[in-house]
Amino acid sequence: MRFLSGLFTLALFAMLGAAAVLALMYHQYEQPGPLAVTRVVVVPKGEGRLAIANRLEKEGAISSSWTFITNYLLRAKLAGKQMELKAGDYEIKKNASMAEIMDMLTQGRGVLSKITIPEGLTSMQIVERLRQEDELAGEITDIPAEGTLLPDTYRFSKGMDRRELLDRMQGEMQRFLAAAWERRQPSLPIATPEEAIIFASIVEKETGRADERGRVAAVFMNRLRKGMRLQSDPTVIYGIAGGQGPLGRSITRTDLDTKTSHNTYQIPGLPPTPICNPGRSAIEATLNPPATKDLYFVADGTGGHTFSDTLKEHNAAVSTWRKVERERKKETQAGGPPSADEIPVINAGAAAAPAVKATPAASPVPLPVRKPKH
Repeated sequence: MRFLSGLFTLALFAMLGAAAVLALMYHQYEQPGPLAVTRVVVVPKGEGRLAIANRLEKEGAISSSWTFITNYLLRAKLAGKQMELKAGDYEIKKNASMAEIMDMLTQGRGVLSKITIPEGLTSMQIVERLRQEDELAGEITDIPAEGTLLPDTYRFSKGMDRRELLDRMQGEMQRFLAAAWERRQPSLPIATPEEAIIFASIVEKETGRADERGRVAAVFMNRLRKGMRLQSDPTVIYGIAGGQGPLGRSITRTDLDTKTSHNTYQIPGLPPTPICNPGRSAIEATLNPPATKDLYFVADGTGGHTFSDTLKEHNAAVSTWRKVERERKKETQAGGPPSADEIPVINAGAAAAPAVKATPAASPVPLPVRKPKH
């Protein structure tokens, strides 16, 4: 009798324990989830239910993949049929519960619309794009801080609030920057993630070529280490136009010589804020630049740049570029004006600046060479 009583007691405690575990899992299943902002989770075709649960947990949509799977299996058992978790792009709302996410995935209610935010836009330009998107709703009353929005293609449901989408962009930037900062090279001359975004925004605006971003970043890192001024033309433009975007004209010598908060021809080190919202590759290039001795670069006439580690080499590259510019000017006079994309420019500080990139509206008179400021 004592043996049977012990078995009964053990079974009772086991049942109570199982009931407690199930109650806890049910509570976790129904309670608000961990997402701080609405985001989209992409479930690829052919992915199994356990892999989907792990993906949801990794993306921060659920707190426990095992709780999700256990509830999935129990509900499939009670329903007496297999419940399929369907592939698709799902907009998961802020604090969505596992129950809501389960229902969304089994019903296959995916996202219908998308908007692409290119790299290098200012926050003001991004807000204007969202305002022009008819399928979004709500007003944006304030402009997010420069550099806090991650450029990407964002999917959303029709009628989503614009402010909510901005919150998602900010959340994605915070997540990506935190992960990239952990992977950064040691001994970089930048001390904080905020400085990394400022630096990356300059890299983003200096070249549109993915194969050059790392080398451009290395140029500016080398100049920072030597205490040289960055002398970046896009910072001059931002100092004049702010977040509105391009100047609509070429940079002049007066622009370079006019001190603003962002003019890196006139101020040492980094400007006080980013000059745009950089993309992932510009941030990665900033935090993991290649080892070079380059201190200068100038347009080469093919859409890329010539990099140099001495002023003498740089001035020779500038001279080559000016020959290309003169030839193009002759072609323009003979055959009519080319499109803006066909006119790479020597910027106002071409021979001295580390960065000269192709932009519309070239100055007809090449400016004199001057030594870089230290």
